[in-house]
Amino acid sequence: MNRPWSPAKLYEILTPISRAERIEPMKTYRLLGVRLEGAGPFHRETIMGSQSAATTLYEVKSGDFIYSRLFACRGAFGVISSDLDGCYVSGEFPTFIPVHDKVDVNFLRLWFRLSTTIREVDANCTGSTPLTRNRFKENFFLNLEIQLPPLGEQRRIVAKIQELAAKIGEARGLRQQTIEDAWTLLESTRVNIFKKMSSSWKVQKLDEVAPINMGQSPPGESYNTFGDGIPLLNGPTEFGEKYPTPVQWTTAPTKLCKPGDILLCVRGATTGRLNWADKEYCIGRGLAALTPNPKVCVPEYVYHFVETQTQEMLGLAAGSTFPNLPGAKLKVLEISIPPVPQQRRVVAYLDSLEAKVEGLKQLQKQTAAELDALLPSILDKAFKGEL
Repeated sequence: MNRPWSPAKLYEILTPISRAERIEPMKTYRLLGVRLEGAGPFHRETIMGSQSAATTLYEVKSGDFIYSRLFACRGAFGVISSDLDGCYVSGEFPTFIPVHDKVDVNFLRLWFRLSTTIREVDANCTGSTPLTRNRFKENFFLNLEIQLPPLGEQRRIVAKIQELAAKIGEARGLRQQTIEDAWTLLESTRVNIFKKMSSSWKVQKLDEVAPINMGQSPPGESYNTFGDGIPLLNGPTEFGEKYPTPVQWTTAPTKLCKPGDILLCVRGATTGRLNWADKEYCIGRGLAALTPNPKVCVPEYVYHFVETQTQEMLGLAAGSTFPNLPGAKLKVLEISIPPVPQQRRVVAYLDSLEAKVEGLKQLQKQTAAELDALLPSILDKAFKGEL
């Protein structure tokens, strides 16, 4: 280390505090939790005292250091911020006041984000069930040993880490905004192409070029999860990037889709979401299946068109809180149908744009992983006195 650091037990730099308060039935209490991976305390809920099964809660103050006994081994440590001052926790959240002339509480908070620190915590957890039931008791906590530089150096290190963390966050935000802008450009390009098509080529009802089969849920008693019968799709929870993954089957199928059909969500906030059917499925009432007529249209052309119609479909759906798109309204959506060679050119162009955006998305994932790895590296250097 470049400057002298001294070992200290946590009981030398933290003072346990218990602001116990007997619960009053008619008083409101803002309750806290502590997020994992060092993400810190958060307001979980506000309740009336009469709603609590406990008889006592514990008030916390700004600047307190706190942790969760149950989730300490997963990094549930943090500092009470000013906006959480006066909130309450249960007895499962030991609370401490830092000795201010010995430790900067945010230096301590960052120390608990080190993987080496969490491994030591995990080694001292007790309990019969892994992870969530393993409690980290105060005697183990207070006997942890930390290497402390002078207080001024602690503050310098905290400021430097916060500066670098802010830059990482900014870089992550810029990259995410790039992805969002690219998807917006792709969507607007789709819309503009199909608007132009509608003024140049024959327009037909969607059901005329891709007959629409509205789903119908089979009897509940026919459902199973062990693969007996036909795979059943009820909605977007089973949708993947391209093809669905069934989690239920039915022995009494009602409406069936065919391989190559376009699957469309027609109920709820996900109305308009699409997938391809890679095999035969029974479709519940949350879905519709479109079967493009290959003599008239290219299936991918129809898929791209339907992707431009989400807002239109939501506008047609009955019910503002839970949209439900009737088949009669879906079937009369109008699609322009140029000759098949022109459709293929449109598909090739849009597919190429989509591939570029997807490539950008994959690059973003790689970059995000690299950015995520930066902070642990910074913390490691900081607590070796190398920052």
